[in-house]
Amino acid sequence: MLASIRNCKLGHFRPAAPGAARLATGPQQRRRHQQQQQHQQIMQQHQHQQQQQRRLAHTPARAAGFKRLTGADVEQFKAMLPQEAVLATPALGGSSDPAELEGFNADWLSKYRGASQLVLRPKRTREVADVLRYCNENRIAVVPQGGNTGLVGGSVPVHDEVVLSLRNLNKVRSYDEVSGVLACDAGCVLEELDNYVAERGHTMPLDLGAKGSCHIGGNVATNAGGIRFLRYGSLHGSVLGLEVVLPDGTVLDSMSLLRKDNTGYDLKQLFIGSEGTLGVVTGVALLTPRRPAAVNVAVLGVSSYAQVQAAFTRARQRCGEILSAFEFWDSSCMGAVLHHHALRSPLSAEFPFYVLVETSGSNKAHDDEKLGELLEELLDAAVVEDGALAQDDSQIRKMWTMREGIPEALGRAGATYKYDVSIPIPALYDVVGDIAGRLEAAGLYKPGDSSRPVKLVCGYGHIGDSNLHLNIVADKFQDSVTSVFEPFVYEWVQSHRGSISAEHGIGLMKRDYLKYSKSPPMIDYMKRIKAVFDPNGILNPYKVVV
Repeated sequence: MLASIRNCKLGHFRPAAPGAARLATGPQQRRRHQQQQQHQQIMQQHQHQQQQQRRLAHTPARAAGFKRLTGADVEQFKAMLPQEAVLATPALGGSSDPAELEGFNADWLSKYRGASQLVLRPKRTREVADVLRYCNENRIAVVPQGGNTGLVGGSVPVHDEVVLSLRNLNKVRSYDEVSGVLACDAGCVLEELDNYVAERGHTMPLDLGAKGSCHIGGNVATNAGGIRFLRYGSLHGSVLGLEVVLPDGTVLDSMSLLRKDNTGYDLKQLFIGSEGTLGVVTGVALLTPRRPAAVNVAVLGVSSYAQVQAAFTRARQRCGEILSAFEFWDSSCMGAVLHHHALRSPLSAEFPFYVLVETSGSNKAHDDEKLGELLEELLDAAVVEDGALAQDDSQIRKMWTMREGIPEALGRAGATYKYDVSIPIPALYDVVGDIAGRLEAAGLYKPGDSSRPVKLVCGYGHIGDSNLHLNIVADKFQDSVTSVFEPFVYEWVQSHRGSISAEHGIGLMKRDYLKYSKSPPMIDYMKRIKAVFDPNGILNPYKVVV
């Protein structure tokens, strides 16, 4: 059973109701993934016509300098790759059903949709190099694609670009159990890598809700953050080496397995977070920390965002180096995730905010004592009103299921606008109220009124690294709704000296708003860097910088 911390000291818990949250097993996770795919197909069918209308108004025009594919180009690709690695529609002389390419042309929210008629699935770095060399020589635009779990339109075509899928580059190249250095292909799934290193006593330095689908190459290309950022920092520190194929087919092999390499410019850092606009990451070497021997997780009910901040301050003071995660979400997020995943809250009442605290260390007795002191202090100071402490690994996973299930729950609640922003912690949640106020003033939103176009305005995120995920759930994507909070949300973030992208990247969604986080000279130098690596502009065009 979960243990409640409500009105009691550590060591004197009142047991909570059994089965307070249900964890999906391996088969259940696969079924959930299948259900997600089915839902995506339904959403695509319902929104396709509307999305096509939006494309006409908002999609950048197709660059005139890019060649339109022909059957002759497809034959060239077939000469480079195995036959099964080339998916071409009948329009290009291929035999693939256009529906087979649908999953490559749309993001999982069905917000962005391209019209590619050719998907290439190489298995080797050499094949990637051959493809890019040909495309560069013939001015054929290319979109590198990993797990396609992005939320800013960065991994799907805008027009008819060739999709270069890295799913088949999925091998572990080497692993040093002494140093914990992993070398692998870019198409390896994050969760599978974590399972691999877990068997060897280590853990991946990042963890995401999409870990069952996202690829490590995509994580690197977007500089993904996630829930372990508080403990292990960004990929700029964890990645030791990269193998990158440039648009002209040149392979940059910087697959260093060393933590120290102070020889000239550290070029790999340019590709971390470049979103596939400078080169295609085909190999990754990164440091995996030792897997914690002791993990504790508690979910707390909190009355205000000010109390969330107070809890975080005390958690850092009490737990110090063993504090590995501090997540928060509001009541709207909680309602959505409980409803969608058919879960029960581990707490006995509802609260305006919820906090998940995780500690990870090497000494269970030491960690239990530290967390216990924190929980007692939070209760005595009335910083939290209720809470539940996981008693075993199963309950830990159940609690994380609640937090990690929020994006999917909100994504399935309707047409969801997602904003991933960094804001100084004191003002982090204020933007949620300000956006809700603007929508209410426009008559588009009223809490609890399902007849309005906007159903929910809510927020959750990683308070430890000042990262908020603002979500606006509407019945459909439409300009009359979007215009109320764009570009206002970016102006708001800029006025608070924040970042318009904390971890999702820029992609297509935020390309025109980059100016709210980068100065004109900085954007100019970004364009110059793009021109050095990709002078013909074939890699992921229309994204990041104009």
